Amino acid sequence: MLSDVTTPHDLDDRFRETLAALGAPRRRRDPAGPVTDGAALTGAQALDLFDAQVTSRQMDLAARWLRSFGEGFYTIGSAGHESNALVAAVLRLTDPALLHYRSGAFYCVRSAQAAGFVPGGGVAPAGEAGGPVAERAAGPAAERVEGPVAHGAAGPAIQAEGADRAVAPAGDGADGPAVDGAEGVAVPDRGAAPATPGEDAPVQATPDGPGPSDAGPVAAGASDAAAAGASDDASDDVAVAVQRPWPYAEAARDVLRGVVASSREPIAGGRHKVFGHPDLAVVPTTSTIASHLPRAVGMGLAIEGRRRLETRRAGGGVRLGEGDLPAAPWPPDSIVVCSFGDASINHASATAALNTAGWYDHTGLRIPVLFVCEDNGLGISVRSPQGWVETALRSRPGIRYFAADGSDPAQAYAAAAEAAEWVRRHRRPAVLHLRTVRLMGHAGADAETAYRTPAEIGADLERDPVAATARLLVEAGVASGEELVARYDDIGWRVRQVAEEVIGEPKLADAAEVVAPLAPRRPVRVARAVAEAGARAAGPGAAARAEAFGGKPPELAGPLTLAQSINAALTDGMLDHPEMAVFGEDVAAKGGVYGVTKGLRDRFGPARVFDTLLDETSVLGLGLGAGLAGMLPVPEIQYLAYLHNAEDQLRGEAATMRFFSQGAYRNPMVVRIAGLAYQEGFGGHFHNDNSVAVLRDVPGLVIAVPARPDDAAPMLRTCLASAAVDGSVCVFLEPIALYHTRDLYADGDGEWSAPYAEPGAWASAHVPIGRARVYGVGSAEDLTIITFGNGVRLSLRAAAALADEGVGTRVVDLRWLAPLPVADIIREASATGRVLVVDETRRSGGVGEGVIAALVDAGYVGAARRVAGVDSFVPLGPAARQVLVSEDAITQGARTLLAR
Repeated sequence: MLSDVTTPHDLDDRFRETLAALGAPRRRRDPAGPVTDGAALTGAQALDLFDAQVTSRQMDLAARWLRSFGEGFYTIGSAGHESNALVAAVLRLTDPALLHYRSGAFYCVRSAQAAGFVPGGGVAPAGEAGGPVAERAAGPAAERVEGPVAHGAAGPAIQAEGADRAVAPAGDGADGPAVDGAEGVAVPDRGAAPATPGEDAPVQATPDGPGPSDAGPVAAGASDAAAAGASDDASDDVAVAVQRPWPYAEAARDVLRGVVASSREPIAGGRHKVFGHPDLAVVPTTSTIASHLPRAVGMGLAIEGRRRLETRRAGGGVRLGEGDLPAAPWPPDSIVVCSFGDASINHASATAALNTAGWYDHTGLRIPVLFVCEDNGLGISVRSPQGWVETALRSRPGIRYFAADGSDPAQAYAAAAEAAEWVRRHRRPAVLHLRTVRLMGHAGADAETAYRTPAEIGADLERDPVAATARLLVEAGVASGEELVARYDDIGWRVRQVAEEVIGEPKLADAAEVVAPLAPRRPVRVARAVAEAGARAAGPGAAARAEAFGGKPPELAGPLTLAQSINAALTDGMLDHPEMAVFGEDVAAKGGVYGVTKGLRDRFGPARVFDTLLDETSVLGLGLGAGLAGMLPVPEIQYLAYLHNAEDQLRGEAATMRFFSQGAYRNPMVVRIAGLAYQEGFGGHFHNDNSVAVLRDVPGLVIAVPARPDDAAPMLRTCLASAAVDGSVCVFLEPIALYHTRDLYADGDGEWSAPYAEPGAWASAHVPIGRARVYGVGSAEDLTIITFGNGVRLSLRAAAALADEGVGTRVVDLRWLAPLPVADIIREASATGRVLVVDETRRSGGVGEGVIAALVDAGYVGAARRVAGVDSFVPLGPAARQVLVSEDAITQGARTLLAR
């Protein structure tokens, strides 16, 4: 007797038993016809989608099998969610998709789409809609390794009805059971043009009404039943399978390579098990719940934004600069699809994304995003209250609601098609509430009986979406239960063969290999890009630049403050990068709280400079999506303290994109943040935050902290160039207290302002990432002060006081907190043998810890001391002076160090 727990063995036995009990259809019908009267889904399509669902189910079983002997490292499966294959079926290959971790069936369909398969119709001719996409990009992410399953003749083909069931045991040679009287058919490579259907190929069935024929073809194996020319009057012995390739071989190999952490896995290269592939327009997402939803909103906004920019530019309504926009990765009529689980709707990231999509829709801006909430009623072990998900989704203003039951394939297919078509036509956001079930628990170690009753588990088994598709096929007269069992077993054989094949593939072998795609640096190319930008601004772009600056370019305006220099550099950046957009809270109409973005909207228009709603998660999500869509986003976070509301968008989403895609996807971005302390007459913790540890802990992130105006502009140009050239994610941390400072030593000396470099000097003034600036005071032979931000001005003032005592100091402005300028730190420290680290951040978790560690790692043997902020939040008013670094503290620290 079968147990009440859906173990892999139990689920497999139950499923085969269910299919066998279905028996034979009362009458064979033409698979090209609808599965039920008036349905958009045809029998041929349903049969192909059944194979996709079965492939996904068999991959879950294979993952558990691999885990049972230590060769598999990921067991969160898609069992119970295979109805998402129907969603993939109504979308186009060019609709970018961000998928959660139960998307195996969706991925199977999308993978076969890329091979040129269409539902119920075999292989699409090359060049037609649904035909093969471009060859995989060069590099590790594009590598394809042939295996026995990729060669159709070597693997078993689906048998014709009535053929003896014969499944070769795993590992028993390459020859499996062949089609009765026919040879197997090779599966085309993703990058190769598939053969045009000919005499032996099935005829494509085109359904009436909405569906893949309207929205784009779905992936599917050749529909054998359609090829057989079956009709309502056909006899019961019409074969459902004559000759068919297995179009899901690539998907199975991709997914199982991820399960075993193979370095040949095509998206993350063994770094994590994610669904993604550049050829499939599937963008990898992390496992953080709902964290990918804000990016989806940004992608939708960017797709529409690019279309508006190009239209307005054609009509002369927007200034883009001299160059053209880079090619868009997706067509302008694409829609974004983003899937997530029911428990995720309670997460702040999901709330932010749905709210932002609705907010923009309310303002009249269009965001073509289809959210797909796959609702199995559970978040690991916590139940979603009855009716809560529907109520929560229906109540979202600006979000159109659609619902579907995954255990009713015909209805789910129709609802998904309607939802996708609505989003595509209206360019507005919608949510598809897809009811699913959970089978085999949350993951391999999950004991369902701890939180579910046998009756609840049994109820989900009755709603198994794959079994539901099987029942529909029998009721529609397309297949018998015995034939479907044969297909299930045959696909299981193929999947097991793939699983055995990938076990022996190489794993990532060393740290350098692991981090290779994380944040590549090409400083020579970045420097060249800066030089070329200067040449354009001085040459062909000179007229447009003069117009943008109102006839008075900043180099003729006299010495500028830090804020003015950043404003001018942003203007020059917008002129040189037509894909660049500046946005955030209050940046457009107001010009920023401190006036840093003043005038940008007037110069470049609201399509490129715009205000956002008050939500940092959404601001960064818009930037992430825009970067992925080919833009160069420059979002602003109004204060450093506000970043902590949304820091996972940088840590979990932005910084990981190249890592989880081997560079196939990137999200170039320069995030401007006003931060640090020392504001006079205005402050408190939220406006004087000195916490940067969360940024320095993010692998690959570039952190720039300009202290002086003559550093700010070249450093911003470097960040923009690095984002454009290398896809870098840069944080440009601007010291608020120095925005409008002009003096250094005495009132009116003007020594903290500086001229703006003319374009011809940009190349020579270039500041590479990770290079410090050194100031010599006096003899510069006695002491080295290493600092950054406000500490530069404080240290220079302290060094002047020390010079009056005969002490020569070199002040090192780090300028870059990540990567730290380690070579400059060691060189300048060794020059004097005495190092004072002046760190305006906190003593614990502050920048000074990294500087001291760099000195120790390099074998520095001189004296060292720290002056740092107190481990406290910054209080309001004069009390702030009690916890922040002061000139007196720097001077006293230097004297103590010199007295040793």
